[in-house]
Amino acid sequence: MSSEHPPDDALMASIQEKDVGALERLYDRHRVLAYSLALRTLGSPADAEEVVQETFLSVWRSAETYRPERSTPRSWLLSIVHHRAIDRLRGRQVRLQPVELEEGMEIPDRSDVWKDVSDALTGENVRAALAQLPPEQRDTIEMAYFQGYTHSQIAQLTEVPLGTVKGRMRIGLRKLRTLLEQTHAEMAIE
Repeated sequence: MSSEHPPDDALMASIQEKDVGALERLYDRHRVLAYSLALRTLGSPADAEEVVQETFLSVWRSAETYRPERSTPRSWLLSIVHHRAIDRLRGRQVRLQPVELEEGMEIPDRSDVWKDVSDALTGENVRAALAQLPPEQRDTIEMAYFQGYTHSQIAQLTEVPLGTVKGRMRIGLRKLRTLLEQTHAEMAIE
């Protein structure tokens, strides 16, 4: 194949060497397919465009994680599109929808246990509780809540599967909640 039309493997090798031109060629070659997959998954042209942009940014930032023995560049790229589109779909489902209160509903007790806990806890209590978590869970929580990374970004940065990141987050937050409840109970006794 000529140097004007290098194969995807050659483009990926160049991208790993931070060749912007190679990324542009890969984008030109696969953007329509990537957009089609994202649009089919999401049903929204705007969301599909964002997913494609995020995907190629991800390819640029994490090109060194690509392994030719595992897949072709096209398959790798499309798997990134697919995972980002699914993450975006899940994000849509999590958003709370406003609901009007019906007349005559009883208003629940206004005391909020977690508000009481958070008012009584200090940053020192939270840091002490975080320090008791296993390092993987603590690091994941800190990256998400203190550094603002998404689950997908944490997965890329730590080079672990997205499901592992979500599991560490879920288990770590559960443990953290238990530790903070214990701290609050101990403070109430004193």
